[in-house]
Amino acid sequence: MTKLTDAFKNKKAFIPFIAANDPDFEGTVNNVVALAKGGADIVEIGIPFSDPIADGPVIQAADIRALKEDPDLPMDTIFDMVAEIRKQTDVPLAFLTYLNIVFQYGYEAFTARCEELGIYGLVIPDMPLEERGELEPAAKKHHVDLIPLVTPVSGDRIEKIAKAATGFIYVVSSLGVTGERSEFANDLSELVTRIRKVTDVPTAIGFGIHTPEQATEMAQIADGAIVGSACVNIVAEYGKQAPAKLLDYTKQMEKAVNAHPVR
Repeated sequence: MTKLTDAFKNKKAFIPFIAANDPDFEGTVNNVVALAKGGADIVEIGIPFSDPIADGPVIQAADIRALKEDPDLPMDTIFDMVAEIRKQTDVPLAFLTYLNIVFQYGYEAFTARCEELGIYGLVIPDMPLEERGELEPAAKKHHVDLIPLVTPVSGDRIEKIAKAATGFIYVVSSLGVTGERSEFANDLSELVTRIRKVTDVPTAIGFGIHTPEQATEMAQIADGAIVGSACVNIVAEYGKQAPAKLLDYTKQMEKAVNAHPVR
């Protein structure tokens, strides 16, 4: 059992997302700590990138804000943010990033730094299962889970992706990019059932969830819910005052995902 898998033990997991350096270094630290205090089971930190193919307009805008002061935001600065976060909380952390960022830093060096700081997983939307080869050995060596994404159109690849998964499986709620939604794919329950037939690795549904009612609905289908754009919107609206709002929002969402008993 990995640190991320353990976050789902005997409960449903609430996994919020914020973008690193939005609004700034100190704000990132305070936001993550607030999410942890609010009851987040895992916090996902997005690494700003110039071409975020999986991200909708809300998270793209956060990346623009994050890169405004420093268009070449060093990865070491983001690792320094995590080091500051670790002085205040041991909440499990995962990065959402893109493969070029990890490649440029160096697979071995990147995963070693993740292990040192308690970054237990990587979500890499532009790295399909078939292209994990070069990164996977370093990730395994440093106990970093490579979190796969399964979508409503993964088709006959679902079982293959699920069998190779560790940590948890990111189930994409609908086609398209991230962003708040009022409707989700109709076959999510069937999708999760197919995954559970081949693995005990927990599932968490993301993309579009933003209300407590939606979080409850998704947690009844899967083992947890991932919320990104709603958290990023709070940061955009409240800036330096965002931590208090994020804490309150996390309390509501954590309660919502655990409104029903675990499977």
